[in-house]
Amino acid sequence: MDAVLLIAFGGPTRPDEIRPFLRNVTRGRRIPGERLEIVAHHYELLGGRSPMNERTFQQAEGLRRELGTTPVYVGMRNWEPCLPGMVRQMTMDGRRDVVGLILSPHASEASRERYMESVAEACAAIGARAPMLRYAPSWHLHPLFVETWTQSVRAVLTADAALVFTAHSIPVSSATASPYVHEIEETAAAIAHALGDRPWRLAWQSRSGSPRDPWLEPDVNDVIRELAAAGTRDVVVAPIGFVCDHVEVLYDLDVEARATADQVGVRLARAVTCNDHPLFVRMLADVVRGMG
Repeated sequence: MDAVLLIAFGGPTRPDEIRPFLRNVTRGRRIPGERLEIVAHHYELLGGRSPMNERTFQQAEGLRRELGTTPVYVGMRNWEPCLPGMVRQMTMDGRRDVVGLILSPHASEASRERYMESVAEACAAIGARAPMLRYAPSWHLHPLFVETWTQSVRAVLTADAALVFTAHSIPVSSATASPYVHEIEETAAAIAHALGDRPWRLAWQSRSGSPRDPWLEPDVNDVIRELAAAGTRDVVVAPIGFVCDHVEVLYDLDVEARATADQVGVRLARAVTCNDHPLFVRMLADVVRGMG
């Protein structure tokens, strides 16, 4: 191994990048223009940018410190620094044996396969000089990943609070063809066990597809309403499907889900995502070292 490539979704870093970014993300999909404007407004409400790139670079810097002399590159699937450009850079730098680490803890076509396809296309465009990539195995049950989330949840969990884990909803057709739901359930169960076998619910968030197509349910807002109707007054939401703060966390949970909670008289607390938590960075390093 002579380099690591951290692979992430990417996000706009200033207001004029928002709509080009959204068009890039939704290319080839039947997403109405009005829906894109709604999402663009979410970014604008949060300062006209996504913190994803910044958070990912912080994770990469922490990983560099952990690994010592091994260089760490960052490539984004949907924005700069783009994966094709980063593959070219690694080629120019003479990197041949590269460990690819996709910053998605749970596997689905959207969270793993599309990233790998993007890298493969970039390598094919370069030819024989392109790096050979080996991808890190699943880490959704790595003890340090579980402990990172356990500490985050414990920091906001009260005795009477209902615990709700969330992840990005995906089409049911994609879910049934992947281990996505099973892996999320395994992560949630491991965290709940570390919290003393705490009861928990799983909810989905950030649906973006056609209303005609079935996606994973229940939505987190519906779960909050259901808990309120049953008499619950405190809810802790832990977005375990995400490893850093970005719009799906900062708007869909901190704004939209919180507004739902306020409407039904529920106090909502949100556990902090991994970001560059030292335990999470140590986990990334441990996964990389395991690749040899």
